[in-house]
Amino acid sequence: MRAVTYHGTHDVRVDTVPDPEIVNPRDAIIKVTSTAICGSDLHIYDGVIPGMLTGDILGHEFMGEVVETGRASTLDIGQRVVVPFVIACGSCFFCNKRQYSACDNSNPAEKQDISETAFGRPSSGLFGYSHMTGGYAGGQAEYVRVPFSDVGPVVVPDGLDDEQVLFLSDILPTGWMAADNADIEEGDTVAVWGCGPVGLFAIQSALLMGAHQVIAIDHYPNRLALARKLGAEIIDYRQTDVREALTEMTGGIGPDAVIDAVGMESHGFAVDNILDTLKQTVGIGADRAHALRQAILACRKGGRISMPGVYGGLVDKFPLGALMEKGLQLRTGQTHVQRYSHDLLKRIEAGDIDTTFLISHRLPLEEAPRGYKNFKDNQDEWTKVVLRPGG
Repeated sequence: MRAVTYHGTHDVRVDTVPDPEIVNPRDAIIKVTSTAICGSDLHIYDGVIPGMLTGDILGHEFMGEVVETGRASTLDIGQRVVVPFVIACGSCFFCNKRQYSACDNSNPAEKQDISETAFGRPSSGLFGYSHMTGGYAGGQAEYVRVPFSDVGPVVVPDGLDDEQVLFLSDILPTGWMAADNADIEEGDTVAVWGCGPVGLFAIQSALLMGAHQVIAIDHYPNRLALARKLGAEIIDYRQTDVREALTEMTGGIGPDAVIDAVGMESHGFAVDNILDTLKQTVGIGADRAHALRQAILACRKGGRISMPGVYGGLVDKFPLGALMEKGLQLRTGQTHVQRYSHDLLKRIEAGDIDTTFLISHRLPLEEAPRGYKNFKDNQDEWTKVVLRPGG
């Protein structure tokens, strides 16, 4: 089959690789009909995610048709399904608490050392996201093996197109959980750093949860325009001092909740970000956390911080004093996709959530390298890339 594979920093290719096979009774094989490039795929593309090997198949946002099942799978051949990027067994201590992204059984024992050393406990398994998270082949391919297929995949009702449900795999529940983690109350002001796909879905979710005012912060005009269309007020951080603007827009007290949808690769020429960029470039495990620092400082006293942005390394110059002295709450984590997917599917069916507005480009799978390059280099125009195997 054909698949998008990793060959080093800024080098992805479409190769012919062996077809996947059923390994365990709970497996299913999916013929991929739609897949997408995620902002967190760019962290791999930029070479800042450890544990990647040449030839690894990329992609964790995908859906398709069931073509083969193990004897313990609950799926039927021919069903259309969306597959969560988090692989979860559904029965361990964490899955029973609906903390699916902390699953203890999905990352094989021989792969757990990297994340256990780095984070103190092993990570769960993720599709297409390094051997630190299990080394599973991703879904930017013609076919993919789905472990624990009786737990994660969501069967798509008739009448919904791929593009209406594809993002249930990751960015929609990630944006929703970002707003959920912000504990939004009726009438709140919420500031969101980053108007990429997760940031845009976080904005949409915050408004649905009752936020009175949502303020979007970015520097790409088209992405800010998308945020404005959703109902957000906007700040272009290259034109405006963000903290001064937020203070003015909130009557002097700061936002009730802040959401960092940027993660480990902040942009901009702030001094702290320049130093972080130098450290990240020489490979000493530093994250570029300028957006998070700014969010912590901007948040009102007693406010809440939600951090869906991906971080994987170390950070200095962290405003720990502000976090404590202002009494802030911080919630973060990989998304518990399975917790949210069925409710979000109902909201899509009811027309409460639009998932298609941010798609800017649709490409055949064979053009994935062009998609990656432009999604990284032309982020204003390339807001979301959907790939179609055989397209």
